[in-house]
Amino acid sequence: MKQKITLPLIVFLTSALLLAACGGTAEPVTGEIALKVGGTSFTMADLEAMDTIVVESTKKDGTIVEYTGVPVMDVLEDAGLEGETVVFIASDGYEAELAMSELEACADCVVAFDGDELRMVLPGFPGSVQVKGVIEINVK
Repeated sequence: MKQKITLPLIVFLTSALLLAACGGTAEPVTGEIALKVGGTSFTMADLEAMDTIVVESTKKDGTIVEYTGVPVMDVLEDAGLEGETVVFIASDGYEAELAMSELEACADCVVAFDGDELRMVLPGFPGSVQVKGVIEINVK
């Protein structure tokens, strides 16, 4: 007896095969990815749900600004990253590096919420590592 394969069944099987071939992350990410940390992706909501702190940073003109953010070490630990050097990458391609040992000693270093984007706020560190528009953090 001949069996008839219907179009919906073909579409379903093709979709299932394509999804299986693509693989996936251990945890599904819903929403737009705001920050990639190694192989882990965070949405803005993911970061906002983490424990945050308020830190002060002095701008070039001497004014003090308060930022709310997630401690950088918490983000790195959540992503399971370890290494010697941390690399911050901005949306425009700018990169800055900092020794992991310096970050470990900085309780006030945060990935801060700055409107619709993220920025590195690292009080006491040079402006060159205060990356605005950070979208990725890697460790090497």
